[in-house]
Amino acid sequence: MSQYLNTPKSELDEAQIRALEEYETSQGPLSVLQQSVRNNTQILISLRNNRKLLARVKAFDRHSNMVLENVKEMWTEIPKSKNKKPINKDRFLSKVFLRGDSVVLVLRNSG
Repeated sequence: MSQYLNTPKSELDEAQIRALEEYETSQGPLSVLQQSVRNNTQILISLRNNRKLLARVKAFDRHSNMVLENVKEMWTEIPKSKNKKPINKDRFLSKVFLRGDSVVLVLRNSG
């Protein structure tokens, strides 16, 4: 498989491209998402809007677009008055399509 890594995709046939993409999703940074799909395990996703998602991945692509299930969205709201403490909030969403450009970090849930 390593022989295809430095070869331009325009020089590869369809079977070689498919094999290369399978290798990249099983060995590279997308392997966390691939394992979550295969094992139905939860992952923690940190987003650009400073929210976190704890969810199971049903599908994903190379841009980190994801279809998520059983999603718990978590965030902190800071009250406008000075003497109040920040409030942790969350909500449950059964299905979500997440656009990949909002993803900052993806972690396996060890718990």
